[in-house]
Amino acid sequence: MSQTFTTVFAVYDNMTQLDFTGPHQVLCRLPDAQTIIASRDGGDILAEGNLVIGRTSKLSEIEQCDLLCVPGGLTATKVALDEDFVGHVRRLGQSATYVTSVCTGSLILGAAGLLQGKRAACHWAWRELLTEFGAVIDEGRVVRDGNTFTGGGVTAGIDFALTMVAEIAGEDYAKALTLGYEYAPAPPFPGGRPELAEAATLSAYNAHMSKLMDSRRAEAHEAGELMRAQAGAP
Repeated sequence: MSQTFTTVFAVYDNMTQLDFTGPHQVLCRLPDAQTIIASRDGGDILAEGNLVIGRTSKLSEIEQCDLLCVPGGLTATKVALDEDFVGHVRRLGQSATYVTSVCTGSLILGAAGLLQGKRAACHWAWRELLTEFGAVIDEGRVVRDGNTFTGGGVTAGIDFALTMVAEIAGEDYAKALTLGYEYAPAPPFPGGRPELAEAATLSAYNAHMSKLMDSRRAEAHEAGELMRAQAGAP
């Protein structure tokens, strides 16, 4: 790569910080990388767990980027209703070389109208909500459809980012980063996907998530309605 490659992370309060920090750690090592962290209002944002992400740029002040990445979080469907934030995601995504997300960030891409008719990943507990935005659910950990790359839940962001590095800078470079980061996952509890989890663990997790599903489904439906209205606007 002979010129600056600009990645923009579109972040927001209460996002899941690993959805952002995992891919950021990988993508900032691209050759000739310029990495911009941007939010609706600029300044500090407070991620899940009281982690402050400081000195973010304003999305409105960014004209374009090569790669747009939207992380997920428990507030993703609320953010999908923020027409200002979503409008900037739409604007940047329409001209970006790569449009990407991690976890429930794909719901925000969907609300921006960037996933209609496309296969997309999401955290397994919430991926059914993708249909509100005309996306096709894909259970893959990293899913590509054209110039759109979406990662599954949280830790999939690292896999997604290394996939992007291979796409942009070549497989050899991605392999070197993999080695440099000692990325050799060996989880102490091999149940990180529903098909691998013990039945009791899956049941308990689903019971917990069901308390949130009604409100998130309603928010996703409303965001889908707004997306369709925007698409039909003259």
